[in-house]
Amino acid sequence: MYSKRTVFWSACLGMLLFGIGLITLGAILPDLKEKYSLDAVAAGTLFSILPLGVLAGSLLFGPLCDRFGYKPLMTTAAVMMFAGFQGLAFSPSTGILNIFIFLIGLGGGALNGATSALVSDISTSGKGADLSLLGMFFGVGALGMPILLGVLEKAFKFDVIVSLTGFIALAAAILFLVIKYPPAKLSGGASMRQMLALFRDETLLLIAFFLFFQSAFESLVNNWTTTYLIDRFSVQQSSALMGLSAYVAGMTLMRLMLGSIFRNVPEKRLLVISFGIMIIALITIVTGETIFQSSAGLLILGAGLAGGFPIMLGFVGNRYPNLSGTAFSLAFTIALLGNMLINFSMGLIVEKFGVKTLPAVQSVELIVMITLGLIVFKKLKSSKPII
Repeated sequence: MYSKRTVFWSACLGMLLFGIGLITLGAILPDLKEKYSLDAVAAGTLFSILPLGVLAGSLLFGPLCDRFGYKPLMTTAAVMMFAGFQGLAFSPSTGILNIFIFLIGLGGGALNGATSALVSDISTSGKGADLSLLGMFFGVGALGMPILLGVLEKAFKFDVIVSLTGFIALAAAILFLVIKYPPAKLSGGASMRQMLALFRDETLLLIAFFLFFQSAFESLVNNWTTTYLIDRFSVQQSSALMGLSAYVAGMTLMRLMLGSIFRNVPEKRLLVISFGIMIIALITIVTGETIFQSSAGLLILGAGLAGGFPIMLGFVGNRYPNLSGTAFSLAFTIALLGNMLINFSMGLIVEKFGVKTLPAVQSVELIVMITLGLIVFKKLKSSKPII
């Protein structure tokens, strides 16, 4: 027997760690550049290693969770993140630093997927709402780490702060080790027939490719918004970061509301409303005459994007209740490929046409997401859980 409440809050701690891990590298990059005398190319290499680790963790977590249960995977992932934070703080060279950055990505990607699949498994109803509450903790971690660095930077060096943050991951590993979790669903291993069923399921693949564009959209905001605002309004980086913080805050607050106030609203209605909010947000960003108006648009955009992952992952959990980890792995892996491919494409577009094209690219993505979302709902009407 296990306590659903305890398991849920342990999952929230894991998602908080993922949020901290994903944002920390960018937050301390100026310090790393100074410590290791990095040029732009070397700094870009660091940023390319982290998503590779996240991708590897997303690919591996599902089969391992289904086969061995959540406890070993989550404990190991948290230990990896602890080691990664210590390496990020104290590595003597960039070569060793790269290894520890990969560990942070690997552990974080595994925790992101495992905690999502875990919450889906323990939620008998309202999976999307519970996954929204879980996703809120990613935002808390992503917002909290820069604030922590800003508050403590005058009293401590960045490496001390990062190292101490790593002990949160170590404490989480110990907690994961002592908590009772649901047993492994496939103690004998998944059959080839079950694995192939995932790749033959059109509905699951449609959901995965919706998340392909959802993940890419979120990443475009994270990676290009600051540059867009600086280029458009000729402001300092600190002012442009205000818009990015507004976006994360909007997503975090909306996920809290999706998991509480709106938890009984039908998923289709929520997603349609989300699409409408995103349209309003893009119009506000483009027509805003000041950075404050565009930042308000980014706040709205975060709220509009908040429901995509929780709602769609809830569908995956309902469709594959006995193979949820592997199904989530497939969905997250395809989503991350979208993140990487479209961001690379955006770099080529910016090089040729400038960063002013960002809202146009996002608008095209939104059209694709609306189309895929409507097709997914149509498919779900005539389908039942498969495994």
